[in-house]
Amino acid sequence: MADENKAVLTHFDTEGNARMVDVSGKTETVRVAEASGNIKMSEQAFDLVKSGSMAKGDVLGIARVAGIMAAKKVDALIPLTHPLLITKVDISFALCSEDSSIDIFATVGISGKTGVEMEALTAVSIAALTIYDMCKAVDKSMVISNIRLLKKTGGKSGTYVRSS
Repeated sequence: MADENKAVLTHFDTEGNARMVDVSGKTETVRVAEASGNIKMSEQAFDLVKSGSMAKGDVLGIARVAGIMAAKKVDALIPLTHPLLITKVDISFALCSEDSSIDIFATVGISGKTGVEMEALTAVSIAALTIYDMCKAVDKSMVISNIRLLKKTGGKSGTYVRSS
């Protein structure tokens, strides 16, 4: 049995075999996860996104929908995650003219027995990849970076807030 203060990898059994965590005994709580990431691009691509003039259309609108769709499909993408009845997905963007980048933010919520960190991180990732796809004709050198969990609430482990 693991020490109370020792981190345990829950997706492995005592013999090291991969397993889906049994959440049947867990209490349903309201759980929310917030994640963010960044995509840096050329000034030309940034200006086209900002003005809504990219040839493929509304880049941020399509990226928002892609992020929402991705959050709802995590169980089909990441092994051992549970299918979830997500109750909330919000995707937002902050355009940073100083370095021609876009910060991407996702908030995912559920009332359930397992957290939604993977859903928030996946939403950010897919929104960033969608931006890349829609802008690659103008700039193939874009860089997606700093995808991270900012905060999570609910569940047995309580609240986590990223310190930096």
